[in-house]
Order: sequence, then structure tokens, then C-alpha cells
Amino acid sequence: MSSPLLFQPLRLDGLELENRIIIAPMCQYSARDGEATDWHMMHLGQLAISGAGLLTLEATAVSPEARITYGDLGLWDDGTERALARVLDAVRDYAPVPVCIQIAHAGRKASSEPPWRGGQQVRPDSPRGWLTEAPSALAHAEGEVAPRALDREDMKRIRDGFAATARRAVRLGIEAAEIHAAHGYLLHQFLSPLANRRTDAYGGSLENRMRFPLEVFDAVREVFPGGSPVWVRVSATDWVEDGWEVEQTIAFAEALKARGAAAIHVSTGGVSPRQKIAIGPGYQVPFAERVRAATDLVTIAVGLITEARQAESILIEGKADAISLARAVLYDPRWPWHAAAELGAQVRAPKQYWRSQPHHLKDLFKEASFGQR
Repeated sequence: MSSPLLFQPLRLDGLELENRIIIAPMCQYSARDGEATDWHMMHLGQLAISGAGLLTLEATAVSPEARITYGDLGLWDDGTERALARVLDAVRDYAPVPVCIQIAHAGRKASSEPPWRGGQQVRPDSPRGWLTEAPSALAHAEGEVAPRALDREDMKRIRDGFAATARRAVRLGIEAAEIHAAHGYLLHQFLSPLANRRTDAYGGSLENRMRFPLEVFDAVREVFPGGSPVWVRVSATDWVEDGWEVEQTIAFAEALKARGAAAIHVSTGGVSPRQKIAIGPGYQVPFAERVRAATDLVTIAVGLITEARQAESILIEGKADAISLARAVLYDPRWPWHAAAELGAQVRAPKQYWRSQPHHLKDLFKEASFGQR
């Protein structure tokens, strides 16, 4: 009897994942001046032994001003690199899961409070705030301080920042990179006509709006070694009339595929507070399905996927190639174990936990054996 599709291997360029469960990037807002802390050690440590096929680090800023909040993780200098190295070294001592970094710049949605402090803009004259930067001098929401519009020199600095962060990630032994072009952050702001009102070669037409995100992809792809997968997370729709939508997403995905993208991670929304989202189980999956059908690019689905059989059905029906979990795996860090048990598959668990294998599931944990005097 063949293994459930959710637990079959998936190849991304030269990287083979043991299964098709991907831990999504989830901001923790718990770094200090961009440096990973003991919280990251605990958080990533438990997710690394979850049995997932890939562990993605939270949105990792390319510069201090690229952070969503003052608590965001960064990888822009030797201090942030040392701090992340400490965490990753500890995790890797006990968990063999491959690691992906999500490289990010928040654009006009930077300088925010953490969600548990309301998540609103921190004004640039506040001790913990700064003036944000974006494609155009358009505020994200009414009453906010508008960002500074980027000039060509600024864009070169940011593109070089993505490449520099990628270089540090490679030095840390990180196996894959996801470029964040979703959820209303900088690269999504370039893509969406709701945020990009430029009149130069980086605004106006779809080709022009895609230009800078594609340049950033090229810069990161050039840094990562051949065989190390690089891909992009996108918002397939803004959920706002006259905004970015799925047909444009397909065109962007085709352009990324031509440049060597290993996959596309399909989310939605985030660029405008005017969005009207029809939320329900798997509500973003139809967008992943459309992108996959149009491009034949390896597609990662995300969004209120919470049940094992739901995830398996998405794969069997050809709607996506992999399943990305965020809040579901925070709620249940052993989600892959429980999914394997429910679907009749095997999953990797740390040897220190082999004794927890239920009596009625003798083959749940790969390579497990146990003896005692």
C-alpha cells in the first residue's frame, strides 16, 4: 500500500523533502535589534522536531528599516548573523529538518507595533518608530504617516540588501530561500496598483510593476548555489476591486518560473485595509489551484488548512503540491505526527521521544527502536 501523498517526498531543485508538510514563516516579534533570542531557540526547536518536511524561518528583514516591528528578526550584519547561527546550530544538533529563510522588506507596513500591542503604525517621531519607504508616497491606511517614495538608488540599496541577506543565509547553511512578495509588504507594494503609482519603468503596466520584484528574485537566485531552491510567496489577490488579482499572479509566476523559481507559495491579501476576504476552510486553495494549473510550477498552498484529510485531499485533487501550515502548527506542534497516525503514514521523530509512540501504532516513527534493562 502506497504512502499518503502528504507523506511522499517532494523535490525542489536539488533539495528533497521527506514529506509535503511545510512549516510556514510566522513572525514572532521577539528579536532584539534584529537578533534571534532564546525564544527563537524554543520556538524553532519544537517546530524542527515536528516531523514536517521543511522549516521556514519567519520574515527576516534585510535592514533595520525593513522590519515590520521593532521586534522582527533580521539578518543584515555580523551581530544578527551570529545570533541566528547560535539558534540554528542548537536546532541542527537534534533535528535534521532542512531550513528555508523568508527574506523580507516590509515597505510602508514597517514601523508597526506587535499584534499584542495593537499592531498599529509607530510614528517616525516615536522612540521605536522610523519613516517607512515604499514604491510611492501612499500611506497604507488613513491617518498614517505616508512612506518616503523610493528612488533608483534606494532600490539598488534594497536589492543589494536582499542579496547580502541571502549571502549570510548561505553562510549559515540554510538550504532554501523564499522571497516575501505577499501580505502587503514591499515587493507586493510594487506589484499592486493600489500601492504603486510610479510613472517610471517600475510603475504603470504589469510588466513595469513586476520589474523590481523580479530583479530582487534574480539577485537572490544568483547568490544561492545551484540546486538550492529559491521561490516567492505571493498574494494571489488583494481582495479589492482594481487591485492585484490572480491573472496577474499567473503572469508573475510564469516570469519567475522562467528565471528558475523552484516553486510558488500562494497566499492572499494584506495590501489594503479595504480588503473583503471570504474566509473559510482552505479559502486560499482555489488561487493555488489556478496558479498551478496555468503554470505547472510546484505550488504551495496555505490558509485555514487544519485537518490531515483536508490536506491530503488538496494534494490528491491536484490543487497544490505541498501544504504550508502556520497557526495550525502553533496550536499543535505535533500536527505532522497526528496526521501521519490518521492517514497511516510514517513520520520522523527524535529518538528521545520514540517511547511516546502509541501502542497501536507500531510503525508511526521512522527507524524507531527501544530497549531497556
